[in-house]
Amino acid sequence: MHAPSQSPQHPPVAAPPAPHPTGPLAGVRVLDLTSVVLGPIATQILGDYGADVVKVESLEGDLMRSNGVSLHRGMSSIFLAVNRNKRSVAVDLKTEAGRAAVQALIAGADVLVHNMRVAAIERLGLGYAAVQAINPKIVYCMATGFGQDGPDAHRPAFDDVIQAACGLAALTGHDRAQPGYVPSLIADKTTGLAVVNAVLAALFHRERTGQGQQVEVPMFETMVAFTLAEHLGGLSFDPAPAKAGYARLLAGGRKPAPTLDGFVALLPYSGEHWVGLFEAARRPDLIAKYQLHDRQERNARITELYADLASVTRKMATDDLLALCDALDMAATRLYGIDDLPAHPHLQAVGLFQPLAHPSEGSTVTVRPPTRFERTPASVRFGAPLLGQHSCELLAEAGVDADTLARWLADGVVHQSTRPG
Repeated sequence: MHAPSQSPQHPPVAAPPAPHPTGPLAGVRVLDLTSVVLGPIATQILGDYGADVVKVESLEGDLMRSNGVSLHRGMSSIFLAVNRNKRSVAVDLKTEAGRAAVQALIAGADVLVHNMRVAAIERLGLGYAAVQAINPKIVYCMATGFGQDGPDAHRPAFDDVIQAACGLAALTGHDRAQPGYVPSLIADKTTGLAVVNAVLAALFHRERTGQGQQVEVPMFETMVAFTLAEHLGGLSFDPAPAKAGYARLLAGGRKPAPTLDGFVALLPYSGEHWVGLFEAARRPDLIAKYQLHDRQERNARITELYADLASVTRKMATDDLLALCDALDMAATRLYGIDDLPAHPHLQAVGLFQPLAHPSEGSTVTVRPPTRFERTPASVRFGAPLLGQHSCELLAEAGVDADTLARWLADGVVHQSTRPG
């Protein structure tokens, strides 16, 4: 993938400037040494919020450039989805010159985020102590697999492994005695959100005190806390009166309700909801069968109750059931497949899916930042970068002189994309 063909004596002219960021992080520079999904989704959110995100890649590029659907090599659907609003610089960090290039970028950064194993980044000379020596006020955030003060600190971690370790895979298959993974990179994405929170909190502290700091967001511990929020159960007490687990969920009562022509997800949340449903279905026997206004009683019989609910809904058309739920002010929706979401009437009305013209990929679709800021709106300013698309531009901004940059290009230490973009 590394095939610089341009003359090293004449670095390419920088692309026209992107629209000026308006988000709450406008003016903040983030040095992004992350790859795959966890780190990139976090730094993309920071970019959506207005930060100038500099994505540092190896000469081979982020591994996720090859995963998903691709029109062109190195620009996969997943890479496009988690790397917008970033500029890419491609350098060989295994060389002294490559490390010097990144050190030049560190000097002007407010935040550095990485998801390498700590021993690996230390070997590259980019551990916290080395980075702090260059830029004492930097917020240095490392997303690790396991907390660095525990015996598993050195272990590699990926989404599947963390889903299994944190109890989520066991919960997913608890009713089948067969563990299963959630078919989503939920550990990566949840931990990515935790990284965003951590960086914002550290920036707020620096705003108040002027002090940078190192921040660690361990994937395993983050996902254990996430999973046990509702499932700590009896382990909340010492001694524990019961096992861990939220019985109402583990009982398996709630599930999409069958209808004459499909399924509806609905949540009768109060006694009034249950009574209203059974009254509309002309089932006074079910009203008499349960103490519907007693939440504890309902939860104790949740499997039986939802079985009776299914016997009612399967005789109703989806539209009729949804109309009844609306009349009862009850949360409900028809089921949507992931292919159906762009046509969801609410998502169309709020413009969640936005067209984005990409210089190399042509017409693309992106999911806009869902968070709305009244005074400092988040925005999609440009699509995901080509590998090394902004190498010369960024290193020149960092003060690297033209002769040095030309030498690095000639030596293959730095890669500048020559594809359109």
